[in-house]
Amino acid sequence: MRNSKRIMIAAAKSGSGKTIFTCGLLRLLKRSGFDVGSFKCGPDFIDPMFHRTVLGVRGGNLDPFFCTHEDLQNLVAKRSEEYIVMEGAMGIYDGISGMGINGSCYEVASATLTPIILIIDAKGIGSTIASLIKGILIDDKEKLISGIILNRASKSYLESVTPLINEAIRESKSEAVIIGNIPSESSLKLESRHLGLKLPEEINDIGEQIDSFSDLIFNNCSLDSILSIMKEARDIPTNACYSNDNQKILTGRVNEKLRMAVAMDEAFCFYYEENLDALRDAEIEVVPFSPLYDSHLPKNVSGILIGGGYPELYLRALSENRSIKADIKNAIESGMPSLAECGGFMYLLDSIEDEERTKWPMLGVIEGGAYNTNKLSRFGYIELNSVSNGLIPSGEKIKGHEFHYFDSTNNGECILAEKASGTKSWKCCHMNENHIWGYPHLYYPSNPEFVERFVTAMRLYNSSASVK
Repeated sequence: MRNSKRIMIAAAKSGSGKTIFTCGLLRLLKRSGFDVGSFKCGPDFIDPMFHRTVLGVRGGNLDPFFCTHEDLQNLVAKRSEEYIVMEGAMGIYDGISGMGINGSCYEVASATLTPIILIIDAKGIGSTIASLIKGILIDDKEKLISGIILNRASKSYLESVTPLINEAIRESKSEAVIIGNIPSESSLKLESRHLGLKLPEEINDIGEQIDSFSDLIFNNCSLDSILSIMKEARDIPTNACYSNDNQKILTGRVNEKLRMAVAMDEAFCFYYEENLDALRDAEIEVVPFSPLYDSHLPKNVSGILIGGGYPELYLRALSENRSIKADIKNAIESGMPSLAECGGFMYLLDSIEDEERTKWPMLGVIEGGAYNTNKLSRFGYIELNSVSNGLIPSGEKIKGHEFHYFDSTNNGECILAEKASGTKSWKCCHMNENHIWGYPHLYYPSNPEFVERFVTAMRLYNSSASVK
């Protein structure tokens, strides 16, 4: 089994510069001629989109809530790229509950035997930085932290605190080394909105910004040290085999490749690469289309997937593209299997309300409307328990997450969503044997049989359509 050279980029807290550093490093490695890929820890859709869209680097997600440790190993081991950069989430030890490392990027690094480079935001801190680093290193029980970089720090500051940091490293019995600093550059900033970073297409000169940051890394950090740390990554256990669970969906299949229309544009762009891989592994051809710009659905498709995104930013264009709205509605009402998550679910409603309370007509597949609550309506990891027979039979589960500021007047009642913390539950989703529509983002590999059932529904629809 192929084992990549790899690192995890982690930090003491959110806002420390992990994303721009990861993007800059990926750019630097690519332009240095290395074969490179990436992962984001946690359920984030947008950071992998930056890696893929701006850098041309294949992204993915590593999430210990969705996956077992063996699954995490499998996801890394199956990748063909020689060098892998993983981007952490929040603070290095911040888990799902906020207490303990379960679900943290440290857990991901531990499960995948990946060395860590620690980014410390040095803005507004003096010699206390040594105490901060020492505390983090002491809690590094598996000695995974191999490198330290000070962000928003001058060369002279780095030189002045280096003796203190080296003493902290010795006292914590760590073998980490100082790799360098990133000086403050006010012009380099990735803008954000309520669901995270703005999309790559929305940020002016994003390519030039990342090029500039990759230059900062090259000029102020030791690339040789970074590469050396990546090469030290231990082999992933050879008993990890990615196909163990997902192979279930390939058994007993007629060798027939079906086509699935997947909405992919600025309005609908939130997809787990692992979900799309699960469909491809099931011999489904993913066919992109745009509810914003296309007049019709792709030809010869037997299923539709409309993911999350920012439909609220494109209400006029979505509402006025009547021809593709009619196509999608007619296809769904004719029985074509369909999946719609979050923004895609909102698109299926009668209307979406903008900030001025104007209601923009949408597909009208589901009665009801979506509206802005101006706060997080429901968010976090959830386990979805079916209480109605359909694509997920009653009593069966699948994992997912919610994160949205909009809500609707008709969220459905076919599934009981329970927060990972066990503190809250709610009914959600519209479901039958050929569709699931609702706010939750599902993680398909957490229930491979779900993909099998959806593929079966597509095949049945395809057969009936051929007869007609």
